[in-house]
Amino acid sequence: MTDPHQARREWAEYGVALLRCGTSFTAVRIPADIVLAAAGTTDRAALVTYLTTALDGPCFFDGNSRAFYALTPLSTAHRWDVPETECLGADFYLGVPATTITEPDPRCAAYWVVPMDGPAALCDPAIVRWLVQRGRIQHSEAAALEAGEDA
Repeated sequence: MTDPHQARREWAEYGVALLRCGTSFTAVRIPADIVLAAAGTTDRAALVTYLTTALDGPCFFDGNSRAFYALTPLSTAHRWDVPETECLGADFYLGVPATTITEPDPRCAAYWVVPMDGPAALCDPAIVRWLVQRGRIQHSEAAALEAGEDA
């Protein structure tokens, strides 16, 4: 959707609006297990603190896809190549929660973990890449440890 009035109506009624990526932002979809491994916690308050500090940009969680979405500049889609993630660019439509939804809400499955400060305040793609790489390493190490304990 490109109509801001329609988006506001959908946010008010449903808590989420379908927005077109590639016009004002792109979104990097990161599986929850990678983000949780990077943060080293499943505690919601600790996760909010970690992502607020680590990303310094907007990020929301979608319970339906079990993924976090870091909003990044438009140019990110042209050079994103990080395994296990996807950069949603031009012509991709994404269900984005209302900026007022900052915790689980019965109206929708998505909520902001790090709310937007404004339309130009986006995550630095290099920091998102670092977070994903850290999470993949932590996740792999935990899996190897678990496999070793099972042997």
